[in-house]
Amino acid sequence: MNNAITPILRPLTLPNGAVLKNRLIMAPMTTCTGFYDGTVTSELVEYYRARAGSIGAVIVECCFIDTKGPAFPGAIAIDSDNKIPGLTRIADAIKSKGSKAILQIYHGGRMVEPELIGGKVPVAPSAIAAPREGATTPQALTAEEVDVMITKFGDAVNRAIKAGFDGVEIHGANTYLIQQFYSPNSNQRDDKWGGSRDNRARFPLEVLEITHKMADRFAHDGFIIGYRFSPEEIEVPGIRFDDTLYLLEKLAARGLDYVHFSVGQLLRPSIVDTSDPTPLIEKYRTLRSETLAKVPVIGVGGVINKTDAESALDHGYDLVAVGKACIAYPDWADRIINNEQLELYIDSTQREALIIPEPLWRFSLVDAMIRDVSVSGRKYKAGVYQEKVEAEALKLKINVTLDTDRITDISLVKDDTLDVDFTTTFENLRTRILVANSPHVDAITGATTQSEALKKAVSRALATSSKEHVIDEGGNPNAPQNYDVVVIGSGGAGLAAAIQACDEGAHVVIIEKMPTIGGNTIKASVGMNAAETRFQKLKGIEDSKELFYEETLKGGKFKNNPILLREFVELAPEAIEWLASHEIELNDITITGGMSIDRTHRPADRSAVGGFLISGLVKNVNKRNIDVLLETSVAEILFENDTVTGVKVVDEYNDSRILNAKSVIVATGGFSANREMVVKYRPELDGFVTTNHKGATGSGIAMLQKLGADTVDMGEIQIHPTVEQTTSYLISESIRGGGAILVSQEGKRFFNEMETRDKVSAEIIALPEKSAWVIFDEQVRLNNKAADEYIGRGFVVSAPFPNELALKINMDQDALQQTLARYNQFVEQQHDDDFGRATALRHPLNHGPFYAIRIAPGVHHTMGGVTINTDTAVLDSHKQVIDGVWAAGEVVGGIHGANRIGGNAVADIIIFGTLAGRRAAAHARR
Repeated sequence: MNNAITPILRPLTLPNGAVLKNRLIMAPMTTCTGFYDGTVTSELVEYYRARAGSIGAVIVECCFIDTKGPAFPGAIAIDSDNKIPGLTRIADAIKSKGSKAILQIYHGGRMVEPELIGGKVPVAPSAIAAPREGATTPQALTAEEVDVMITKFGDAVNRAIKAGFDGVEIHGANTYLIQQFYSPNSNQRDDKWGGSRDNRARFPLEVLEITHKMADRFAHDGFIIGYRFSPEEIEVPGIRFDDTLYLLEKLAARGLDYVHFSVGQLLRPSIVDTSDPTPLIEKYRTLRSETLAKVPVIGVGGVINKTDAESALDHGYDLVAVGKACIAYPDWADRIINNEQLELYIDSTQREALIIPEPLWRFSLVDAMIRDVSVSGRKYKAGVYQEKVEAEALKLKINVTLDTDRITDISLVKDDTLDVDFTTTFENLRTRILVANSPHVDAITGATTQSEALKKAVSRALATSSKEHVIDEGGNPNAPQNYDVVVIGSGGAGLAAAIQACDEGAHVVIIEKMPTIGGNTIKASVGMNAAETRFQKLKGIEDSKELFYEETLKGGKFKNNPILLREFVELAPEAIEWLASHEIELNDITITGGMSIDRTHRPADRSAVGGFLISGLVKNVNKRNIDVLLETSVAEILFENDTVTGVKVVDEYNDSRILNAKSVIVATGGFSANREMVVKYRPELDGFVTTNHKGATGSGIAMLQKLGADTVDMGEIQIHPTVEQTTSYLISESIRGGGAILVSQEGKRFFNEMETRDKVSAEIIALPEKSAWVIFDEQVRLNNKAADEYIGRGFVVSAPFPNELALKINMDQDALQQTLARYNQFVEQQHDDDFGRATALRHPLNHGPFYAIRIAPGVHHTMGGVTINTDTAVLDSHKQVIDGVWAAGEVVGGIHGANRIGGNAVADIIIFGTLAGRRAAAHARR
């Protein structure tokens, strides 16, 4: 079909007289790119500008109309007039390129997570939790609040008009608030807003009515009003297709310019009557009235190429909304008009060129499309491999289909005895693995255990296939393999070392005894310390390496190895830049205890650094096709003729083999999770919980001692002052660095919260309860994303006022209020008269809600370990280099002295990890 007659380029006149220049629309898609308060970022404006032009209209992602309305982080808002300027920039950008600009408006209702709204309870038609695991029971809106909510939708329409949008799309889909009012599952009210179908339809009709009123009063005649709907709900009771048609008929009678099917695929049949394969669009066209038939209908889902769009029109849609293809190809409409045949993937190096904001790049929708376009070096035996996945209550089987160099499919095996209530997580993770061509991808948020089990099952299939490939080629899968560099441990130090060694031309393998990548690094929370960095200068922070050196030396009680510490401080800014060059940017800055200046670098969204860091490093490992052996232990480092020759490894099936290598990097971490080892050096720590993962057992130290390695500072074991004791979860120092205080059960501050960890821990242990409370307010929460994680995990007690918080945690109300008042006075005068706190006096703690987390110390970091020189080469007891072996990270002693400063461990692993990779690769090439 040529362009002259292709129906997708024909104009369409809407019922209100507005003309769309063609039948193509950019679908509204979450970008997670707004500021914390919902205002628009410049990145978002340019993202929409790049995608407008040849496409007929752009429907901008949903804007929440009320402070309790955001259903996801980074959502943009239209809840107040101060949001109008930013939204105007988006509307202007789209319209300047010649496309119509339509804004979707919504309220998340019971789908809103409390951590997104400051720990508050979400609202809904009825106090009924959403049918998903861990869902919060919402607060039912009163009749008066329902009226107010309708007014807020009207206010949002007025603001959209003022911002210059050509129209609004009322979001009545995706189980958000409008759909919740119409659903008999979520709406079980007994007033005029619930009960009968007519009563349940009242809320969406009133929202449409107030939209018309605002448009009549303030907009031009061609202002577009659309409505998005989900045709069915699977729940019982729930919305059925005839219910949807009933509502749409009423909406059409009042006046709509289009309706927008919210389905994953254009031709999806019923999800309720699974025996009927008829596409819902066909049922819709058959059953709709003459009035509804005059309202154009938008289809969405699965449109990539011109034939897909033309097929949508052939099946009865009037307009076609395009989602992921518009992200992957900003000029999508131009490409299909020119008959290009497109594949739905994004080159992993093209984020900036495609003008995709960083938060959207990390969002699952996009992450699943990112592909390294380089050719894989892995070799498999083509076929289907079946594996079991077992995690907690989850038991299922999967089939992994492999080509000779690629994972081509992953599917669930039907088995009535297996639990497959796992569909969404499985589909999302399946897509990530297929696109990455690797099981080493980010876990699905909220389903980490299941994700790791599935990833491990895929890894097993790959290992089995690789062995069969070797056998088919006439080889022995247990025969020795040759590498240049073996890296033991997959925490931050090991991954950084492997990446750097690979970039220096070495053939590298990573060996990890645990079933997952990440080591202890993935639990890191606060950030990475460095002085005199580019990001400090951009923020006007004056710092010096000399001051960083002196404060780290003082924090370590002057026991630090001064030569290693000087190297650490000198190389820290380069390490920050190394991460940035690998698309791991730490450009927000805070402070930790023992530091006098903001030099702790963290992600822009102020989230915990560990997950962000490991995710970025793993993507770099995948890009380089570096081999990773999980659940594989190093039985020994092989040493002949005074040099390393490789390692002997044992896999999960107890099969052993030799990996020959000229260089071995040990990055196995510390020994905080080895209680016997901890107690051997520090008997008084018996019984303390640890923040470390189970693999932190000191195995690397033992291996290196067999080679004659010397150790230093083994008795220097740090306890972290703020650990949630029931889960051993670390409460980040960034919370105190953000302005929080520590309060005893008496309701009083008892020490300088920003002192070093050893001193703060000692003061907590000295309290009668041997525990304390971290107290903070809404301002601290908003500036520290980790706080939302703690709220989500259930660690946090909250209340709107300090006296109510005191009651909840069994604390004297007057004492707490007096403590806060006195601390707030110190903040105002920027001087702590009681304990001399001189940093992180950021703002008074006076904005409710107020939060409290009960904490006590836990074993956190072992400063002792093997000795190294400034090249990271391991030294023996005579200070001589052990040829061919390097070490980096917590396995090494001497850098931190008697106490590690928060934020220095992440710096340590990147600085010395990359250095080890460089030196090991050079040694292997000799």
